[in-house]
Amino acid sequence: MIDIKLIRENPELVKENIKKKFQDEKLPLVDEVWKLDVEFREAKTKADNLRGDRNKISKEIGAFMAKGEKDKAEEAKSKVVEVNQMIEALEKKEVELEEEIYKRMSVIPNIVADEVPIGKDDTENVELEKYGEPINPDYEVPHHIDIMESFNGVDLDSSRDTSGAGFYYLKGDIARLHSAVLTYARDFMIDRGYEYHIPPFLIRSDVVSGVMSFEEMENMMYKIEGEDLYMIGTSEHSMIGKFSNKINEKESLPIKVTSYSPCFRKEVGAHGIEERGVYRVHQFEKQEMVIVCEPEDSMKFYEELWHNSVDFFRSMDIPVRTLACCTGDLADLKVISLDVEAWSVRQQKYFEVGSCSNLGDAQARRLNIRVRGEDGNYFAHTLNNTVIASPRALISILENKYNEDGTVDIPEVLRPYMGGKEKLVPVK
Repeated sequence: MIDIKLIRENPELVKENIKKKFQDEKLPLVDEVWKLDVEFREAKTKADNLRGDRNKISKEIGAFMAKGEKDKAEEAKSKVVEVNQMIEALEKKEVELEEEIYKRMSVIPNIVADEVPIGKDDTENVELEKYGEPINPDYEVPHHIDIMESFNGVDLDSSRDTSGAGFYYLKGDIARLHSAVLTYARDFMIDRGYEYHIPPFLIRSDVVSGVMSFEEMENMMYKIEGEDLYMIGTSEHSMIGKFSNKINEKESLPIKVTSYSPCFRKEVGAHGIEERGVYRVHQFEKQEMVIVCEPEDSMKFYEELWHNSVDFFRSMDIPVRTLACCTGDLADLKVISLDVEAWSVRQQKYFEVGSCSNLGDAQARRLNIRVRGEDGNYFAHTLNNTVIASPRALISILENKYNEDGTVDIPEVLRPYMGGKEKLVPVK
C-alpha cells in the first residue's frame, strides 16, 4: 500500500506507475481516493471544531450553574447534546470514508523502482547475469520423475489415491536427499548471520491481507473451513506477520531471519509435459530469508538476498542465472523483484527456483511495522527471498548431477547430510 500523501500531492505519478504495470482499469481509483480523502479530511476538521465548541459550551454550563442561571445552563446542555449528535454522525462518516479509501488503496500498486524493466508479463522479463557454465552432455538426461523412479524414490500413484493430483510420496535416498538440501540450506543461512525460525504454518486473515493482495490470496491460499485461519503459501507470510503492530528500535535493525516451513498453494499452473512430476505441486517445503530494515538500506539488502541464493546453488555447482521481473510480472506490493533460475539439463533452459523481492514499506503499512525515530515513528521496509523451494531444488540436483550410467553424484556440500554417501545408484 502506498502513502496516501502521494495521491494528495502527486496523483499523476501514481497514475503513470499504474500504466507502467499495464493496469489501466485501476486508473479511476486514484481520482476516487483523492475525492474521498478530501471528504474525510473535511469531516475530520468539522468534528474537531465541534469538539472544541463542545468543550467551550461545557465550561459555560459550569459558569451558569455557579451564577444560578439554570435556564441558560439547560439551554447550553441542549446544545451539547446537539453537538454530540453532529460529532457522532461525522465520526461514523469518517469510518465509512476510511473503509472506502482503504478498499481502493489496497489494490493500487506500489511505486516500482526506476530500474524495473517495462513489460506486460513474464515473457518480457530480462536476463541479468549467468553464473556457471550450463551443462550440455552428449547423452540423454531423463525426466526427473524417471530419475526418481530409477532409485525407487517416488510414488505418485499412492499420493493420487490419498490426496489427489499435485501431491507426492518421496522415498528412500530421494527423500533423504530432499531433506539433506533443506538442512544444508538452513545451515548455509545461519552461517551467513540469519537467525533460524520455524514459524506457525497457519495464519489469520488480517496477516494474509497484510502480506499480499486479495487477488493473490484468492489464487494461492487454502482456508480452514469454519475458522479464521489460512495455510501459508510461504514462511514469509508468518515471518512478516511476526512484526505486525510492533515498534522496532533503530539499533535492532536490520533484523535478518531464515525460516523453514511446509507450504501449501492452490494453483498447480499450466499442464503439459514440463508440468509432469513434482515441479508444480500443492505442497512443498521451503527455506526462506526475510529482512526488516531501515528504508534507506532496503536496496542494499535486496542485493545481499539474491546473492545468497546464487551462492547457495553455486556451492552445489549448479549453473544459475538471475532474471529481472518486468513491471507487468511484478506483484502489486513489490518495488522490485528478481528470479533466480537453475539450469535444466534435460530441457536445455533455465527454470525458476527462487524469487527475491523488495516490498518497500507496503507490507509495513498494512501490518503497522514501524521504527522508533527521533522525530517520530516511521514505517520499516521488508524484503524476502527463497533460499530453496524443494522439490524444485531436488530436480536441479538430479538433472545437473546425472551421469550416463544412471547414477547421480551428490554435491560435496550435501554429503555430510547423506551419511558420507557420494553417489546415488539406481535400484531398477
